[in-house]
Amino acid sequence: MARLKTKDIANFSKEDREKKLKELKLELVKARISASKAGTSKVKEIKRTIARIFTFNKSEEIKSKDELKKAFEHSKAKK
Repeated sequence: MARLKTKDIANFSKEDREKKLKELKLELVKARISASKAGTSKVKEIKRTIARIFTFNKSEEIKSKDELKKAFEHSKAKK
């Protein structure tokens, strides 16, 4: 698995991010099973990538809420 950077995650659509999360969770399970043989570095990297995607999703959610809030306040101020 190649390391996903934030700028790569930003280029994904929401559906692609959800699909990638599912793939990473499955890969995490597989990596945990083989961790006793290979070590935990792969597990750490997968967990970090999952966290990056969750963080990006949350920041997108917050941005959209802020935009809605500003639009509502702006329309309320016009009246």
